[in-house]
Amino acid sequence: MSKGAGSNRTGRSSRSAVVFGGAGFVGSHLCEALLADGTAVVCVDNLVTGSLDNIEHLHREARFRVVEHDITEPLPRSITRADPGQVFHLASAASPDDYHRLPLETLHAGAVGTERALELAREHRARFLLASTSEVYGDPLVSPQSESYHGNVNPTGPRSVYDEAKRYAEALTAAYRRTHGVDTAIARIFNTYGPRMRRDDGRMIPNFVCQALEGRSLTVTGSGLQTRSVCHVDDTVAGLLALIRSAHPGPVNIGNPDERTVLEIARAVAEVVGCDLTVAPCPPVEDDPQRRCPDITVARTALGWSPTVDLADGLTRTVRWFADTAPSSRPNPNTVFTGAAGG
Repeated sequence: MSKGAGSNRTGRSSRSAVVFGGAGFVGSHLCEALLADGTAVVCVDNLVTGSLDNIEHLHREARFRVVEHDITEPLPRSITRADPGQVFHLASAASPDDYHRLPLETLHAGAVGTERALELAREHRARFLLASTSEVYGDPLVSPQSESYHGNVNPTGPRSVYDEAKRYAEALTAAYRRTHGVDTAIARIFNTYGPRMRRDDGRMIPNFVCQALEGRSLTVTGSGLQTRSVCHVDDTVAGLLALIRSAHPGPVNIGNPDERTVLEIARAVAEVVGCDLTVAPCPPVEDDPQRRCPDITVARTALGWSPTVDLADGLTRTVRWFADTAPSSRPNPNTVFTGAAGG
């Protein structure tokens, strides 16, 4: 099936979609891309970590509807009557700051929320996509991480509420496929960044960008030699769409295999902002992965997908968005935004 096909293997039209978590960072970009492709979208979000600001520009679309609802509660008719051909489950706290603040809510979103989304897909014979995470690999003992690697996860540590919520969600999704024949797909999303991240998100890139724009030192935890592979949100969304438009069940890694140390990423942010890099060391974080790099062979071969936005270009777009729109991220008067690391 070609990527632009208008139907999935159940024979149902994919011209309508329900996106749980659609007002979040990745979810809002996904809603935007679906609308641009001609798909009617019902965006469902409880706005605990999402924001109506992320989707304000979409309200002029007649095919776009927003329902404020917690996915762990029974779905109202405003959602079930949408008769979707596609169901995306992105509803979860995703940053450590958020899931540490909302531990039980995060677990419920992965357990109860996943079941409610799967039941919606089952009822309407829709294609279902679970937005899982590279965190299912934990602090990996192998690198790069392929989908066949089962992970090294601490089931009771501080990160476990997110890691295990997603691992359970994957198990439940696979069980619905085997038991009920639901047409499912699992995407394991690696670190994603770009416009519409919250400045108080707590994750590495928004922290670095806001600190650099304000002329502050960049906070680096541990040695800074731990690695990350960051993927621009446009590429992540393209990967999610390629997966749901295929017949592949997953799991499929969606990420950028360009592995960098945290210090290298901090340096790249400083170059884009046009400031000298100064680092404020912080204690290491418990269970913080020391290596993070996806093997995207499956995505390349089965979906024809691979990332196209390089780090310099992606950071330039991200820094410009924060500089233009985030009230507390206005550049320091002595800092000149140069875009030096990319166009």
